[in-house]
Amino acid sequence: MSTPVPVRTVISPGRYVQGKDAITRLGEFTTEIGSAPLVVADDIVWELVKDKVTASFASAGLEVRRETSRGLATKVEVDRLVEAIKEAKADVVIGIGGGSAIDAVKSAGYLAGIRWVSTPTVASTDAPTSALSVIYTEDGAFEEYRFFPRNPDLVLVDTQLVANAPVRFLVAGVGDALATWLEARATQRAHATTMAGGQQTETAAALARLSWDLIWENALPAISAVRDHLVTPAVEKLVEANTLLSGLGFESGGLAAAHAIHNGLTAAPQTHGLTHGQKVNIGSITQLVLEGAPTQEIRDFIIFTTRVGLPNTLTEIGLKVSDVADLQRVAEAATAEGETMSNMPFPVTAADVVDALRSIEGLSRQVRADAGLPEPEFYTAH
Repeated sequence: MSTPVPVRTVISPGRYVQGKDAITRLGEFTTEIGSAPLVVADDIVWELVKDKVTASFASAGLEVRRETSRGLATKVEVDRLVEAIKEAKADVVIGIGGGSAIDAVKSAGYLAGIRWVSTPTVASTDAPTSALSVIYTEDGAFEEYRFFPRNPDLVLVDTQLVANAPVRFLVAGVGDALATWLEARATQRAHATTMAGGQQTETAAALARLSWDLIWENALPAISAVRDHLVTPAVEKLVEANTLLSGLGFESGGLAAAHAIHNGLTAAPQTHGLTHGQKVNIGSITQLVLEGAPTQEIRDFIIFTTRVGLPNTLTEIGLKVSDVADLQRVAEAATAEGETMSNMPFPVTAADVVDALRSIEGLSRQVRADAGLPEPEFYTAH
């Protein structure tokens, strides 16, 4: 078999829709995709959206059929949803909720041979737009990426639902999205292959950088607005950065150390109560250390993420500098064969990761002290 010709490529969902009360138009946009939808949402989310979804479907002449989401996107959960799709004879499956529900729906939709829709109710990850799912073990550890030949046909984000959700979800989305540009530029330097199956395009790099710029400009006012459940222009821009731009940027721009370290951190039980974005932010600061990034860039990142409310020390994620055995397990998982650590523009060993992880405690504490910012506390205690 001949070696495939190298290409540059960018992939994206079929349609992206965002706005206040956008969920009232879910039925309208779904009819362009299928006529027999199955909605997947957990009980809490369904109570929040069922009236608007039901009215929207009625206006579009669609029947409301719903299956309950049961937590993490695991192999067992995905297989259960595949059977539910087949039993319902659905031709499109709609995931409403957080990243785990949406990842499970994407995987189940693909396996069932039908189309799929992402309707996130939080802007906590960039999962909704992608052509992949992150699958976890029943214990909550990272297990594998599952790749699909296409992205969701529709991603619909109601920014009022995002604003009504606890603000910690929006903060988590900032942690996930901030890594997008850091990882894209590392992938670019390495001339590495992205999740889209080719080398990075200038478009992907520009979108990753735009996500970064919008976050730095809008995160603080948007987080303040969402604490009062308000939708402002800053909220709209941050939601777009967290969801669409970060989604396109990570998938077609490339992942590197930050997400590899996130995946490694899932091997430490102490971190299981944390959000995806909180763990990714630890990966981002560690990647900056591994790169030997300019001191001012690291200082700015620590100060900004502290003000946003993200962890940048081991203390905040339940680990300690002295937890060498735990950190070694994290580092070995982060540098395992097939991990995105290979997209760094230089070799990174498990020993390198351990040292970088251990270094961020003192580094972040010193920067925070110099800036008059609070000392770190264990995040899951909040």
